[in-house]
Amino acid sequence: MTTTRLLASALALSLFLGGTHAMAQDWPDLPTGIKNGISARIGNTILVGLGTAGQSIYALDLDDLAAGWKEREDFVGAPTNGAASVASGGKLYVFGGNGKATPDAVSPVIHDTAYVYDLAADSWSQLDTTTPVGLSGARAMASSDGRLLFAGGYNKPLFDQYLLNVSTTDAKAEPDKYAALVQGYMNQPPEFYQWNDLLLSYDPANNTWADLGENPFPPNCDAAYVDLGNDRFLLLNGEVKPGLRTDVVKTISLDGNAARWSEDPRLPAPAGAGVQEGVAGAYAGRIGDVVLLAGGANFPGARERSEAGAWFAHEGLTKTWRNEVYALSGGQWAEIGAMPEGMGYGASFSLADGILLVGGEDGTGAVRPDVRLMQWDGATLSFAD
Repeated sequence: MTTTRLLASALALSLFLGGTHAMAQDWPDLPTGIKNGISARIGNTILVGLGTAGQSIYALDLDDLAAGWKEREDFVGAPTNGAASVASGGKLYVFGGNGKATPDAVSPVIHDTAYVYDLAADSWSQLDTTTPVGLSGARAMASSDGRLLFAGGYNKPLFDQYLLNVSTTDAKAEPDKYAALVQGYMNQPPEFYQWNDLLLSYDPANNTWADLGENPFPPNCDAAYVDLGNDRFLLLNGEVKPGLRTDVVKTISLDGNAARWSEDPRLPAPAGAGVQEGVAGAYAGRIGDVVLLAGGANFPGARERSEAGAWFAHEGLTKTWRNEVYALSGGQWAEIGAMPEGMGYGASFSLADGILLVGGEDGTGAVRPDVRLMQWDGATLSFAD
């Protein structure tokens, strides 16, 4: 697709949707930094919370940016990180995640609980169900018929046991035992972790779960996600085991109870690098028919090690928060520029005139409250605070 057509497409979509946000210059920052949280859009309200925000959740009315973020009713479950969240039917659903079930618990666990938030009533309630598998790190999606879909997720029994082992071992008093526990868990191939390899669905109307078939790709967690419309969902990268990313991009196409998976072009290597490690926790969205992916984190050098059979691939490597921005147009990816700084594990929302990047973590480990609108007209990448 040419630059002219890209620009025309983006402008046409903005006009069609009445892109009122194009004139907005001031995007209010969050009241607190948030990473590994939940996010969803209901109408013209966007919701972000949990993760490092504890049980807090915040709402921003896209039609009244001057009002800023408003704190809504606190989450009623245990604080959770990496939960799978999605909006459907005017409600926000939250499944799983990880954290301590009670404040005095010995170790964190992967939660198997599910909750729903009613935006209109500003109220939470627990669903009368448990997740059939661990959904921490999973990607949740909403189908056109109201079902909720889930791809990926940690294995609950395995990860719960590992967390218990390391939480009850004193690394200073028993350094050899602690190191053996970490090595024994981390120095394994991806299939050892038994991450969820099914596409699962949950029907809120009937409170039932179903299996829509196996994922033909290695299951992964913390993938970026873009809803392509018409029950098509793009999953971008993520990790296939702790510390090891994938550069695979795939599309799920839903047709009733059947799901078709297809592989899309992979990200190119960053400028000046020989390999694309893949990223986890990236921001993603679309402007018209162009998909953008930005940021995320990886361990440069981990892929080469894994290909040589060293499965504790990120041991001793430096976790790197990426700033590259890529665009997928006409079936091809291109690196189009960079974020002001490397960040990841925040939230992103596709708007008429750009992609809103909310919160996340930077390369110093600081959790950030920043909100920016990322814009791309087919020629120029820009960011508006």
